[in-house]
Amino acid sequence: MCGIVGAVSKKNVVNVLVEGLRRLEYRGYDSCGFALLSGQELVRARTTARVTDLADQGQTMSGNVGIAHTRWATHGKPDTVNAHPHFSDDLIGLVHNGIIENYESLREELKAAGYVFVSQTDTEVIAHLIHQTYINMPVRDLAKAVRAVVPKLHGAYAIAVIAKDAPGLLVGARAGSPLVVAYGEQENFLASDALAVSDHASMMAYLEEGDIAVLTTDQVIITDVSGKVQERIKKPVPTQNVEVDLGPYQHYMQKEIFEQPRAVADTLGHAEFADLSLFGAKQADWKNIDSVLILACGTSYYAASTAKYWIEDIAGISTQVEIASEYRYRKTVPNPRSLVVVVSQSGETADTLAALRHAQALGHQETLAVCNVATSAMVRETKYQFLTHAGTEIGVASTKAFTTQLVGLYLLALTLAKNKNCLTSEQERIAFNRLRHLPAAIHAVLALEPQIIAWSEAFAQCENALFLGRGLHYPIALEGALKLKEISYIHAEAYPAGELKHGPLALVTEQMPVVTVAPNDALLEKLKSNMQEVKARGGKLFVFADSDTQISAEEGIHVIRMPEHYGDLSPILHVIPLQLLAYHTACARGTDVDKPRNLAKSVTVE
Repeated sequence: MCGIVGAVSKKNVVNVLVEGLRRLEYRGYDSCGFALLSGQELVRARTTARVTDLADQGQTMSGNVGIAHTRWATHGKPDTVNAHPHFSDDLIGLVHNGIIENYESLREELKAAGYVFVSQTDTEVIAHLIHQTYINMPVRDLAKAVRAVVPKLHGAYAIAVIAKDAPGLLVGARAGSPLVVAYGEQENFLASDALAVSDHASMMAYLEEGDIAVLTTDQVIITDVSGKVQERIKKPVPTQNVEVDLGPYQHYMQKEIFEQPRAVADTLGHAEFADLSLFGAKQADWKNIDSVLILACGTSYYAASTAKYWIEDIAGISTQVEIASEYRYRKTVPNPRSLVVVVSQSGETADTLAALRHAQALGHQETLAVCNVATSAMVRETKYQFLTHAGTEIGVASTKAFTTQLVGLYLLALTLAKNKNCLTSEQERIAFNRLRHLPAAIHAVLALEPQIIAWSEAFAQCENALFLGRGLHYPIALEGALKLKEISYIHAEAYPAGELKHGPLALVTEQMPVVTVAPNDALLEKLKSNMQEVKARGGKLFVFADSDTQISAEEGIHVIRMPEHYGDLSPILHVIPLQLLAYHTACARGTDVDKPRNLAKSVTVE
């Protein structure tokens, strides 16, 4: 989602801003821009192209104070006039992450006061409000103006503000959207992610809800909305290897698919037993847990849906999975003995964070984050944590983050089972042997790529596709359909195969490919019957079958044979060919694989 970088320095900050935006590109965006205080004027550059184009515009520009932004459009279409930064009377410059829910009423008030709006964004409202307050002060004070305005804003925001008559000053504020301050030598920074300025800053601090930060080259002062100084803990800026070298790969998504053996191995670490310490818990902490509630969105929701099967089957604990954006807006019956698990790649997913806070407000105290970012809000706000160690994921369509989430959730199922004394030592030994073999098993699945490329040529000609799975593999079918629609723009739906006769069978024609996930499990014979229903209607089946399923290629049935059946962990192997199918189909259709239209990597607004 949107990214913010701000800098105040004794040096020209253009390169700092541009490089910071480059490091935030992985979030997804459809426009970008920066503004500088150059001499006595505010100047800016904006584009709907990539950050590289912005860098070209900035070659002749300079300034010691600046703000920059990558925007994913919410209010107003993706074009230059709606791109950030936004100005008010060439006096105030501002960038903003989040959504201002009451912007319409504020907009009307400002119009009545004579303000002219040039964009369709909610952000321009903030710039004009700060301008209105600022110019009417007996002595202009940008920080006080920001403090006066933020109580009027309903919704989520992180903002960075500069003024042309306030040289050497940068002001930030946050509520609901993440923002950090970072400390350098005779320069200081604001950013939505400290990674953006990690080459220039040594220490950082997270701004908390309602904080306003005032930055100069020499100091950072953090206050609450009343102006009372707040102390925030400084931490070293995390060093993170941004794996930007594509090597032999065509896209980051392809690279990340092939990084999954390493990502899974890193996530497993040296774990050899199902131990509560994997989650930062102790034996006494979870002794009263009698149910699990998992909250997630998108791909993470499908990982959670798979975990429901594992936890109920292995641990015998009732498990509920909720779409985070729905959970917080309906009445629920809280169970204080539930373990609430939030799943997110970024740890900043707005709906999941809000759902976590809602669960906490209802009295849920036992909370666990399964997350890929150690410094994220989600990790900081939960009682327990499991880090997935997928590494930086740049492609918008999640791959290695998904499989490592599955690994973490499987470990959770084993640990809950052991905590309930329903996992024998032999079962634990077998499970961990399979986990340790998982990276090698994934390598074997990746070797199927040439066969999948051949299938992708046929899929590229289609506009619709159906995915089928049963039991534990139904969420994997859902994930496969999501991947195909995300990056190839082919309409794809997934169903439990047993639901075919309840509606989806009406869609089956020769033009409708039907992808089937066919592991050799207890539901295999039922699945074979469902496949015959498709074949009898002239549908074309594309089957990922385990080696011992006795499903053979014939007229109307195309088969790619998986290297081995993997028991409970089979979903982790079966999702990988679906990732490759989506990827190569998108390549054949010529879409922007890593940055699909209308989507963002980290969804930080509702």
